[in-house]
Amino acid sequence: MSDAGNHDASVEVFGQGPAPSAVGPSPENVAAIRAHGWMENEKLNYDAFNAPTSETTPAWAGAAAVYEWTGEEGDIGPPDAELEGQLFGGEHNRAGTSLDHILNFKAIIDGPKQYKPIDSFDSAGLHPQVLENVKLCGYDQITVIQAYCVPIILAGHDLVAVAQTGSGKTAAYLVPIISKLMGKVRKLQGPRPAKGCRVRAEPLVVIVVPTRELAQQIYNEARRLCYRSMLRPVCAYGGIPMGINLQELGKACDLLIGTPGRLQDLMNKPDVLSMSRVKFTVIDEADEMLTSDWDTEMAKIMAGGDTNEDPDHAYLLFSATFPKESRKVAKAYMDPDAIRVRIGRAGSTHKNVSQDIIFVERNMKKQALRDLLMSRDACRTLIFCNSKGGVEELDDYLYNEGFPTLFMHGDRSQLEREDAMRSFKSKQNGILIATNVFGRGIDVPQVNHVICYDLPGVEYGGISEYIHRIGRTGRIGHKGHATSFYNERNEDLAPALVNILLETEQPVPDFLEQFKPENGQPDFTEDVTDDEEEAEPGYVTAAGAGGSAEAPADAWGTGSAPAAAAADAWGTGNNATATATTEADPWGASAGDAAW
Repeated sequence: MSDAGNHDASVEVFGQGPAPSAVGPSPENVAAIRAHGWMENEKLNYDAFNAPTSETTPAWAGAAAVYEWTGEEGDIGPPDAELEGQLFGGEHNRAGTSLDHILNFKAIIDGPKQYKPIDSFDSAGLHPQVLENVKLCGYDQITVIQAYCVPIILAGHDLVAVAQTGSGKTAAYLVPIISKLMGKVRKLQGPRPAKGCRVRAEPLVVIVVPTRELAQQIYNEARRLCYRSMLRPVCAYGGIPMGINLQELGKACDLLIGTPGRLQDLMNKPDVLSMSRVKFTVIDEADEMLTSDWDTEMAKIMAGGDTNEDPDHAYLLFSATFPKESRKVAKAYMDPDAIRVRIGRAGSTHKNVSQDIIFVERNMKKQALRDLLMSRDACRTLIFCNSKGGVEELDDYLYNEGFPTLFMHGDRSQLEREDAMRSFKSKQNGILIATNVFGRGIDVPQVNHVICYDLPGVEYGGISEYIHRIGRTGRIGHKGHATSFYNERNEDLAPALVNILLETEQPVPDFLEQFKPENGQPDFTEDVTDDEEEAEPGYVTAAGAGGSAEAPADAWGTGSAPAAAAADAWGTGNNATATATTEADPWGASAGDAAW
């Protein structure tokens, strides 16, 4: 057991405030909370939101408007000022000003061919409309994962990409995929419906994600990047009526973003969905998806039904971590010559997130949380609990204290989850309490503070889940702060937690000093599994995101794209710029597998 008596001095501030009222907040407490900057709470009528015919029921997030263009007068349609305002106005994922920590990671590339990184989207050889959409999205500076993945995807290779949370992985695959398809839509797309009719959906791209909220987020990004083109994205996930999905798919679908269960259900309806035209299958949060929990669904999606099994079908896996179990599943589906890109250490985070670990006894956690919220400026705050019951209990406590809280977990109805997300995004200083359902990939702008009220033990994902949770702040060049409550029950996490603090140059509190390595440096040797023994690496390394080699003219006339952008053949890789760097089995330990 750790020495609970020698806590860091900063913990004395927390858990010593006024005792909560048993019958609700006192007027004095509420006044203090409002004076501190926390906005007034609002009571939501969930009975109205869940009523199927209620006029107050909002539109489903997965059925938001997309640009519709049939191409009668050309491949690119005219601007739509109203839709453009919806897509690109307001808050969305624009980069912050603190990009240094995600632009200077070492990149490790493992594969039979090398591709020099691009130094900007302008030099990537993108379709002109995609490039215009990228600029409308506010992607002013390319991140390292984007710089390396864009030319590889444009060349048609299978790819495994591992990078820190908040490093721009979604754009790293959406931008090149949409660019590659945009100039070939007429040739590749499935049938379009005649007026008043429906068609079978035959997508060119399938993107699989673990949660409904992440599906909605990627769908919104696809809506932006497909703007003014003939490409039509559709989002499908559980919790909403199947009829909504059937209606959207019946209008045609080129990019299908969805969760495994709903995608499997749709694949069982061959008159509704065919996978025969798929050119790209993307598995986002691959460490979560490629596990035994998803065996049946993923086998169906990756190789079931009428899935296109020709060489022109590329598989792309993206994640912040890539453990042994996921690697084994990936090998079953991917080309042995798949290229792997790792930015920084797999399973690490970046220095834009400052981390505080505070020792708090279990019976003092609620009061400590209240004191913490009142000790910092009011801001958009995300609080994680390990259980659904814990989420509801904490929401009840904070709401009755007078804080503006919302909560989300897997047992809530889909409309309640979507309304909670909309409300959280609309409040500059609201508080969302959630389980791990919110821990992966979700990007809400300006979440300045993440609180791990419960640290995730091994049964809740351990250090990997901790990385995902704190990665909800400090995204794409923004600064963020993470606070975690620690006690004796979290000792199983302590060594890994200390390693993360040391790696990111964060202070290690006194009560965790005993878990520091003897040399005071982070030690990740235990992360290397039996089949990942250290070997002479078969990869190339590069720091930063700038390529300097001269590049041939690209297909879109910019004259500055890397070789990968000029490739027109699907999956041939005939424009590669270097020789092989791995041995015959690039998934083996002798081919740099220790890096993963």
